[in-house]
Amino acid sequence: MRLRVVVGQLEIGWELSRNRAEIVSFLRAEAAAGSVVVLPEAAVSGYDDELSGLAGLDERELAESLAAVAAAARERGVHLLCGSLLPGQDSWSNAALYFGPAGESWIYRKVNLATHERGRLAAGDSLPLLRLQTRPAPVAIGVQLCRELKYPEQWHVLARDGAQLLAYLTYAANPRIVTGVWRSHLISRAAELQRFVLAANVASPVRHCPAMVVSPRGEVLAEAVSPAAQALHAEIDLAEVSGRVLAEQRADVVGISYHGTGDVPWPEAGFPSAAS
Repeated sequence: MRLRVVVGQLEIGWELSRNRAEIVSFLRAEAAAGSVVVLPEAAVSGYDDELSGLAGLDERELAESLAAVAAAARERGVHLLCGSLLPGQDSWSNAALYFGPAGESWIYRKVNLATHERGRLAAGDSLPLLRLQTRPAPVAIGVQLCRELKYPEQWHVLARDGAQLLAYLTYAANPRIVTGVWRSHLISRAAELQRFVLAANVASPVRHCPAMVVSPRGEVLAEAVSPAAQALHAEIDLAEVSGRVLAEQRADVVGISYHGTGDVPWPEAGFPSAAS
């Protein structure tokens, strides 16, 4: 099964109206119907390494932005994955959101928080799969956010649960991190799990992780070579996905156990359904 994918490297700030306009414009310009589109961490809400704009986020305006992005995904007929900070009953969380062409929606909340997020954001507690109703067959996607690139066991759980694609949403713009390390991690995740990896990062002169599309062989199919805003396009063949390497793991020597709580339904986010 062949699938069109689009990865966006976008500029992200704390101005909700600008983020919203950037995403809607990107979808209209770059995303054909039926495509799987991946955009960066917190692309809707805004983000930085100090969470400097968190206290000023307007929950009502954020809800309106999310509804507008969901409407744009329906309008274009695409499967959209994008990030946003989300308010909860007691605290905010860092989440990846899915908006589908028929109004479907889904949430993954970041399990392994960054140092500056701890004590300020609530961590997720499960690693659910996103299951897309694509033609001619459904597609299963595992999603990870930023720092979770450093925890390959989470990626292994998603692959073993049936993920064919691994979508990685990040805001990786830290000049203190050695250039090339996170790029190498992405290639390793793809090759060791024999899965496609779609990685979207912020457009920034100090980014330390490129936006990329990587094949199950570890081949880089598309890559953002400059820090400017841009779109990566690729057509991937899911027949290349394999379970051979995972099946040959010495389970008698090394094993991974997982105790999750399952999917978190959209209404618990405190926003209107994408179908409304």
